[in-house]
Amino acid sequence: MSERVAVVVGAGGDLGLATAVVLADAGFSVTAVDRTEKALDQLPDGIRRVVGDATDPAVARKVIDRIATESGPPEVLVNALGAFRPGEAVTVTPEDLRLMLDVNLGAALWLSQAVAPYMRGRGRGAIVHVSARPASEPTAGMAAYSLGKAALNHLVRILDLELRPHGIRVNAVAPQLLDTAKNRAMLPPEALAHAVPSETIAHIIAFLAGDLASNISGAIVPAYGA
Repeated sequence: MSERVAVVVGAGGDLGLATAVVLADAGFSVTAVDRTEKALDQLPDGIRRVVGDATDPAVARKVIDRIATESGPPEVLVNALGAFRPGEAVTVTPEDLRLMLDVNLGAALWLSQAVAPYMRGRGRGAIVHVSARPASEPTAGMAAYSLGKAALNHLVRILDLELRPHGIRVNAVAPQLLDTAKNRAMLPPEALAHAVPSETIAHIIAFLAGDLASNISGAIVPAYGA
């Protein structure tokens, strides 16, 4: 068992994949988690794979317990899960709001609950969630998404107050737009002018998870692009 176990949830996406690779290169024993085996196909050898839907609290706990048993107690949790659904506040449906809260807030809460006992047992740990710029700067046409991410920001600050006394740091990184193949196919070039590569955000996450950030907790780090 490695003494430095990192869990990356949402590792089937561009940002989760990049983060898993960066943490593995930094010497962590990384386990990547996503909802399907297929989503994890692009991961390099040496990174373990576990399938599970972290929006379900029972599944989130089961996944973390399995990783702790097979690899060791997690020192780092990165939650790169996220979902986006556009729409104005006056047209948001109950389904829209439920999805944005379940994915962008719920998974963060259930994963944090599941990993906290293992980190408390070690007396240290780092949790990094992925937020977004609309969480702190209201943006028209993204009502349900903004609400879900804003709630995530507040959760990060609450977890910081509750877990910091146990040696557990909780932070978030907040991109505006990622430069991914999917976004390049969907958006016009002018919309991508300030997009940030996933690898850049992954290095910020790795910094927040690592020893150089040992005095940083409760931060929402903006990563908006130049």
